[in-house]
Amino acid sequence: MESRRDLDLFLKRLICITVLPLLITVCIGGQLSESESFFNFIKAVDPQNVLGIAWNGLVAHRCLHKLRGVKCNSQSIVEIRLENLNLRCILDVDDLCKLPNLKVLSLAKNHIRGNIPNSILHCTRMTYLNPSNSHLSGRLPLALTKLKYLRRLDISKNHFTSIKPHFVQEFRSRYTYYSKSSSLQKNSTGDWVEAVHSRILSEGPSPYDDHDSELNGQWIALFGVLPLVLGIGLFLLYIYIVGQKAAKEREILKKVQDSPLKTPPVKAKEEVKPVERHSGLVFFVEEHERFILEDLLEATADLQSQTVCSSLYKVVLKNSALYAVKRLKQLQVSFEEFSQTMIQIGSLKHPNILHLVGYHSTNEEKLFIYKYQSQWSLLNLLEDYIDGNRDFPWELRLSIASGIASGLNFIYQSSDNQEIIPHGNLTLSNIFLDENNKALISEYGFSRFPNPKACNLTANGYTAPEKLLTEQGDVFSFGVILLELLTSRTVEKSGIDLPKWVRAMVREEWTGEVFDKEVSKAATQWAFPLMNIALKCVSHSPEDRPTIAEVWDKIEENVNAQRELPHSPGKCCESNEHDCCFLHTILSDTWDTPGSNY
Repeated sequence: MESRRDLDLFLKRLICITVLPLLITVCIGGQLSESESFFNFIKAVDPQNVLGIAWNGLVAHRCLHKLRGVKCNSQSIVEIRLENLNLRCILDVDDLCKLPNLKVLSLAKNHIRGNIPNSILHCTRMTYLNPSNSHLSGRLPLALTKLKYLRRLDISKNHFTSIKPHFVQEFRSRYTYYSKSSSLQKNSTGDWVEAVHSRILSEGPSPYDDHDSELNGQWIALFGVLPLVLGIGLFLLYIYIVGQKAAKEREILKKVQDSPLKTPPVKAKEEVKPVERHSGLVFFVEEHERFILEDLLEATADLQSQTVCSSLYKVVLKNSALYAVKRLKQLQVSFEEFSQTMIQIGSLKHPNILHLVGYHSTNEEKLFIYKYQSQWSLLNLLEDYIDGNRDFPWELRLSIASGIASGLNFIYQSSDNQEIIPHGNLTLSNIFLDENNKALISEYGFSRFPNPKACNLTANGYTAPEKLLTEQGDVFSFGVILLELLTSRTVEKSGIDLPKWVRAMVREEWTGEVFDKEVSKAATQWAFPLMNIALKCVSHSPEDRPTIAEVWDKIEENVNAQRELPHSPGKCCESNEHDCCFLHTILSDTWDTPGSNY
């Protein structure tokens, strides 16, 4: 023990004798070097010597606090403000960044020419940069995004030509001020890059606030000699560790020799801290359809819709390929469970289910990639029809209903011994149409990932009374969609309780007011059976609803019957009795179709 204390004392003395003279020499010389860099910068920004500043090469920076617009602490220059001085100059970033502790630079309202070079990267302590109201041009360097302490940036009223999305994303959560006339504008592309490139930047107070500036300056002045000090320190530490290890091994060996039946205790495993998990890009398509994450970063993206916890983007890659990317946040699911579920969803292929191209997963958010559908959603189609901007014939409505039922039936029939995942969020806006107007069910599988209450994905107008994720719940939602197709009344925008309204119209026998005029004009006799199906689907009790397989069978019977027998507008049955078919099919407790199980 005595020898160990002697060794510790020897190491401390050796560090003081070796390092302290070097620190004193470097600090004194560093002040003169910093002053030279400052005056070189002043010569560049003030070539006409409007400020009247000169230097003989002998004065250290501690005298510079007497100069107008210059602020120093006890060790270094921390602030330069030369605003509205009619300086006609260029920005000498190389000399400027040799001031190691410079945090504030404002050259606003001068005549600065040229651009901001990439060497601004070396101004590592910069917290505020303001070259506004000048004549700077060219592109903003991405090096600005590497200044981790930069919190305020004003580049307004300049002539910058373009700004890359990377720049916007990096500064979106950090900059606190910029003018609306600035080239740096928030837009959907910025949001998109932030979504793909999930990097979180601290919003907390800077560790270099003014009240700590002198203390920080003393430490930063030592930065230039850190490599040398580190090298000496590591060498001495190596000697010390080797000695400690040898002593410990000798002690263990002695114990083993004294007690041969005992072995040294095994060291417990160190606790491994959780690290961020991410999947990269995982695809469920052929090799030639795949791309890399950088392609998404460089793509143009237009924000199509946005909620508290999700965003939908239209993304155009450089090769002009179009994709729809759904971004979800705050999903309460483990990385492993999410990956397994995505494999199950990605393997599900059916003509009426929007196929998942791929996904990207991090701890914070998930991206779902689909082929972009230029025809938009069933909600858009119905709204365009209501506004008189598009036709929506009966044949197309029936085809869409059949396609949705077929896709849902496939979901509940193709589990392959896996747990069936209900859709849980069937709405008009989640049914898309391809170029041939074929119905595509989107967002399948999202119900598997529970969200906070504020991010509930289910739309109330389509939710079954029991509010459970089951097949019966999906049947209820489909029944509401079927009623929307027959009546042209939308639930999402109006908030109407459509099943309640239809039942009331049926009881009052207002048959002419139930169906949309296009349906009444073209196919009344075929619409009645579908109304019957829809009302069965939206029964209040889950036990009274049919299965999705039974619903699909009934719709297909209707489709096949129309193909075999042309409809007769204005007639309901073979007889001429008023509303006979309507009353018989809607108000009865059975399905008025041969071969029914009801």
